[in-house]
Amino acid sequence: MIRVRHAEERGHFDHGWLKTYHTFSFSDYYDPEHMHFRALRVINEDFVAPGQGFGKHPHRDMEIVTYVLEGALEHRDSLGNGSIIRPGDGQRMTAGKGIVHSEFNPSRTDTVHLLQIWIMPSTKGLKPEYEQKSFPPEDKHGRWRLIAARDGADGAVTVHQDVKLFVANLTAGDEIPYTLDAARYAWLQVARGSVELNGVALKQGDGVAVQAEPELALKATENAEVLLFDLA
Repeated sequence: MIRVRHAEERGHFDHGWLKTYHTFSFSDYYDPEHMHFRALRVINEDFVAPGQGFGKHPHRDMEIVTYVLEGALEHRDSLGNGSIIRPGDGQRMTAGKGIVHSEFNPSRTDTVHLLQIWIMPSTKGLKPEYEQKSFPPEDKHGRWRLIAARDGADGAVTVHQDVKLFVANLTAGDEIPYTLDAARYAWLQVARGSVELNGVALKQGDGVAVQAEPELALKATENAEVLLFDLA
């Protein structure tokens, strides 16, 4: 079964400095039909204006993955970490029993375009952690690249949940398969471009909940970047 969450159905707010789209209920956007999918709690597509950002704010008991599509995002947190997240990086923050952080667009001219992803952890009250790794474009071109997983397999960042997050960059006409275990679920998020999943046409911002579909066939109908979550 493939169920599409169309981009235009998402929650949307324009705060001037921030244009944001919520796949699932978040903050002032509430939709009882779209609270989460399995352990996947938040997918926010954010466009942050130059020199703007999110001031210091707390989190707890959540695995937070930031994936930058264009521009750069400056991160600082109460653990003493400070970094710049760029396209191709995978950044993971385990909020655990409590962490405070801020995120800003350090550019004076360019908007930063990113996906903010929250995954509910399998255990609460964990020690807060921070991790960031870079994944070269060639590792994702025309194939799935694991960027986040429970055991940190294949050089991925570690998340404290039974989930695997893959990314692929596709050129128009590329086709890549994925085999989904019968006991597993998947969520596909189209970050850029357009694709077909098992013949279903999808565009930027669309998400797809997948259940009982053992073989996934993804084809790029134009240049595209996609994220695939393999979930318990």
